[in-house]
Amino acid sequence: MENKDLARAILDLVGPRDNVLQASHCMTRLRLQLADRAVDRQALEKLPGVMGVNEAGPELQIILGPGKAAQVTDAFQALLQEAPDLPGEKKETEQPVLGDFTGKVGDGKELHEAIRARNATPGKLFLKRIAGIFVPLIPGFIGCGLLTGILNIVHRLDPQLAGHALFQILGLAGNAVFWGMNLFVGWNAAKEFGGSPVLGGVLGALISHPGLAGITLYGQALIPGRGGVVAVLLAAALGALLEKRIRKLVPEALDLFLTPFLVLGIMAFATLFVFQPLGGWAAEGIGYAATEAVSRGGAFTGFVLGGLFLPLVMLGVHQGLTPIHAQLIAQYGYTILLPILAMAGGGQVGAALAVYARTRDPRIRKVVASALPVGFLGVGEPLIYGVTLPLGRPFIGACIGGACGGAVQAAFQVGAAALGISGLPLAPSTTNVPVYLLGLLVSYAAGFAATWVLGFEEKSEECRVKSEEKNHLTT
Repeated sequence: MENKDLARAILDLVGPRDNVLQASHCMTRLRLQLADRAVDRQALEKLPGVMGVNEAGPELQIILGPGKAAQVTDAFQALLQEAPDLPGEKKETEQPVLGDFTGKVGDGKELHEAIRARNATPGKLFLKRIAGIFVPLIPGFIGCGLLTGILNIVHRLDPQLAGHALFQILGLAGNAVFWGMNLFVGWNAAKEFGGSPVLGGVLGALISHPGLAGITLYGQALIPGRGGVVAVLLAAALGALLEKRIRKLVPEALDLFLTPFLVLGIMAFATLFVFQPLGGWAAEGIGYAATEAVSRGGAFTGFVLGGLFLPLVMLGVHQGLTPIHAQLIAQYGYTILLPILAMAGGGQVGAALAVYARTRDPRIRKVVASALPVGFLGVGEPLIYGVTLPLGRPFIGACIGGACGGAVQAAFQVGAAALGISGLPLAPSTTNVPVYLLGLLVSYAAGFAATWVLGFEEKSEECRVKSEEKNHLTT
């Protein structure tokens, strides 16, 4: 049985497609994480080429042997990404329409799914893949960023205490994510593009290797770490594609040894001769463009960026900003863009407070009250999809609030050493905590005022019935 046919047969037994949460491989096994693990193991074991089936924790492991495991996994992952519908999935004609949710406060989940369906274009799916590389790194950025921010505050208050050995150790821990960033990005990028994660990690480590400083090419010494995240992304992604091509040409018996040898041998030179210089120019360009835009444009740039972020979220293109944040942090120690964009969440809070203050609908008030606490903590989805977007004009008020707060952050060039958080939790990791909090208060106030002036139409069923009853009694 051909590898693709075997992959199809396995998918038929463990599917439908939405039942497969994750598919990966080791040297000898296809490793699957399934939503419903009640599959026919005996049927799997009878498939030609399957040597056995094993369960280990959350994984269903299908034993295929060296070489074959990687090739079948590639074919299996390709089947998961194919367009034809499989049982249990909605067809395109069955996708919800955004207009169906207008005015339906509290329909956050359904509205979010409808927007995701509309945003499932090739370009946006590519950005989603890029985001998938960095999302697993966010806990590290959060932990290290907050730790660094708190230590900076301690240093300002008591420099002697900050010089203690214990605080020095904590400082090293706060910087650790930046030292290992290239390796982490390389690992995740190779995994995301269907290659062996360790090979991507090796290429990321190569770019950061201190021994590069002792090598001279064309009369110039190589610079360890040059190109940063951009160079690692290029090297790991293209290395994964090369690995897939080589694997199709190499005999299965030699795949385990020959494929990684050829991939690393070829990609080592490509990385240092091509990707590192390209990544270096791109990284320097990104850093220069971001810092110059904020420093020259000042409050105006912050106003525009802060006001446009929520529409970018709606379009699904905000995910492409994640590697830019990561590159700025690696290059400067902080990202000057995140505090500006985080103000959009503050605008959401202000708009929701105005809705709560003006509405007479108990259902709307209940939804707002339940979503506000996490809104203050920087989790904006419940407010976006459950309150402001369904009501329409409050969403515009939230954008105005984000714009005003963004202007404050840009005017004082506040940076942040963390990713993945916003709102109040982001404050300790910023370069200017008082100004960041001031900008956040401005976004609250502006979002509230704008929404109060713009108003909104209460379209919930309960409110409509009460209004009709009141009109009837008046008549």
